[in-house]
Amino acid sequence: MAKSNKDKTIADALQHCLDEQEPKKKLLPIEMANLAYAALTLLLTFVLWGGIDAPVLRVVERLAIIGMTFLLWFFSQKKPCPLTRFVRNIFPVLLITFWYPDIFHYCSVFPNMDHIIALAEQTLFDYQPSQEFFKTMPEKFWSELFYMGYFSYYVMIVLGIVMPLTISRRLFEKTAFIIIASFMLYYVIFLFMPVAGPQYYFEYVNLAEIKMDYYPPLNDFFRTHIELNNSVGEPGFFHSLVDIVQRAGERPIAAFPSSHVGIGTILMIVFFKHFRRLSYFLMPFYILLCFSTVYIQAHYLIDVYAGLFTAPLFYIITRFIYKRLHVKEKHHSHHQSSHK
Repeated sequence: MAKSNKDKTIADALQHCLDEQEPKKKLLPIEMANLAYAALTLLLTFVLWGGIDAPVLRVVERLAIIGMTFLLWFFSQKKPCPLTRFVRNIFPVLLITFWYPDIFHYCSVFPNMDHIIALAEQTLFDYQPSQEFFKTMPEKFWSELFYMGYFSYYVMIVLGIVMPLTISRRLFEKTAFIIIASFMLYYVIFLFMPVAGPQYYFEYVNLAEIKMDYYPPLNDFFRTHIELNNSVGEPGFFHSLVDIVQRAGERPIAAFPSSHVGIGTILMIVFFKHFRRLSYFLMPFYILLCFSTVYIQAHYLIDVYAGLFTAPLFYIITRFIYKRLHVKEKHHSHHQSSHK
């Protein structure tokens, strides 16, 4: 009987979700961010038409994303309820797995900039931290610890999307917007700054030249060489997880600034504000994440500093934009209600 009552409660809650009416609204803030990025890259496709790979496909992909966004919006106008609104919010979140590797089609048109970052690294630190850090702690224990820290980035993103749902829909929508809009700000930088990172660059340059403090430009080399060579460290559980993720979606792009560190920092700000105990629990993983990006040679140390610098800036910008868009949405809803 208890089980039956529980099932009935769940069913009633779901039905309530489907039946609950909401005022018809304009596009959600996260949809606007997604459409803005799609429009930017669509424009860039036409500008770089002769240089990018399969430009027609790029156009079709963006038109499909724009069309799907408006299709979800149209459906929600027919049946406005929390469920359709949630789907509209989660669609741009899922698209991050598409937008990231998509950057390669654009930034590969521009000359690679790793030699500039590597030279700056040498000038600032008088050595290459990404090449030396692993050598100081090559044992499996340290390797697994840092790879665990690196993998925790993906767990933190999931928590950043899911945890606000336990408080309120408004917090969920605000947090999702801040995370996705911040990703897109980093992606805009990556579109025009092709930095592959040390795990790519130092695999393909002449090390004898590097020892003489000459960092050769690779120009468009990575346009046809996207293979990721063997990662540092002994095989282990977290090493294997990171290896699978990197080989599935990694490209010789997006090293500067480190979006791992940047988004990780933004997530920690969110956790500290709204989930204080969780932030204390995640702090060691976040610190490991910052160090691990250099340890596994995914980023130069300069990338980490750039990620730390841009994170609070992007957080402030995206929060401000959300506030403005949210106020407009509330005004639009109130205006609609007053005319009924």
